[in-house]
Amino acid sequence: MKKILTHSKKGILMVTLFVTTLSFANEVSIYTVENVAAKTTALTINYVKEGSLLSLKDNYGTVLYKETIKATGRYSKGFDLSFLPSGSYKFEVDKDLEIKVIPFTVASGVANFNKAKETTLYKPMVKVEDDIVYVSKSFLDASPLNVDIYFVDSNNNSELIFSETIKADSKNIERIYKLEGLRNGAYNIVLDSNNRQIVKTIK
Repeated sequence: MKKILTHSKKGILMVTLFVTTLSFANEVSIYTVENVAAKTTALTINYVKEGSLLSLKDNYGTVLYKETIKATGRYSKGFDLSFLPSGSYKFEVDKDLEIKVIPFTVASGVANFNKAKETTLYKPMVKVEDDIVYVSKSFLDASPLNVDIYFVDSNNNSELIFSETIKADSKNIERIYKLEGLRNGAYNIVLDSNNRQIVKTIK
């Protein structure tokens, strides 16, 4: 266990680092596709969870379609992808602490899926109990995690009081941040990974 002690104008931020190595079995593809009509592609996704978000995005991240999964188990739906301009697209299944990415291309109205390019992005998790902040992230996708902690005063002025970038040099990283000497106001915990941001506020 490694301890880092950082002093700031607002008090003391104590960081405790836990490193855990996890082993995971090789994952199998979570989806199948089938052309059921001239313009309809049936997408079947296994192991979905109620409340997960399914999105269709273009190569710029623009959301073209989204829905909330209503039942746990297997999801199947027909999509007309022929209207999409030629280019790269992806379906994303956002559940719990991971995002399954199903990329495909469209050329002359025909959608082509490549299972070898299916990926999983692991989201950071943040939990707050009083003045203790727990942050964890699986690094199976080799993406670094940037942690910024801001103090926000009553006038909504924001000041960065702590920042670190955690590199993906192990399978799983957990941090415990203890905020001591809290003042009236709020603390924003900002987590960035895979070009996605999560913000948690302590008041």
